[in-house]
Amino acid sequence: MDMEYPEFGTIIIDGTNYDHDVVVDAGVVRKRKKGPSKRFRSEYGHTPLSAGEDIPWSKPQLVIGTGFSGRLPVMPELRHRAEHNGVELVTLPTAEACALLRTLDASDVNAILHVTC
Repeated sequence: MDMEYPEFGTIIIDGTNYDHDVVVDAGVVRKRKKGPSKRFRSEYGHTPLSAGEDIPWSKPQLVIGTGFSGRLPVMPELRHRAEHNGVELVTLPTAEACALLRTLDASDVNAILHVTC
């Protein structure tokens, strides 16, 4: 997949602009649904990424773009779930995550990309 993070709040995947967090699951792009994680917002000062969300575990690697400044919290339970599922978890600021994803075989990786903070 061709993806870039040209500016805060926008990501471009295969020529389509998105102004919200996205999940790339087996090559299909969908909006991240943060609902299950919102209850942890006061604890983290930001809606974190929790295992309660619809996480794409179907590939051996999951790349998480943690935003412009890398501030998206990834909850420990999600890290434990990744380990339990045998999925390598890579967390990087979103621009770096997009650069990495451009070099990887899309058949081996899923992604969750945060477009702000």
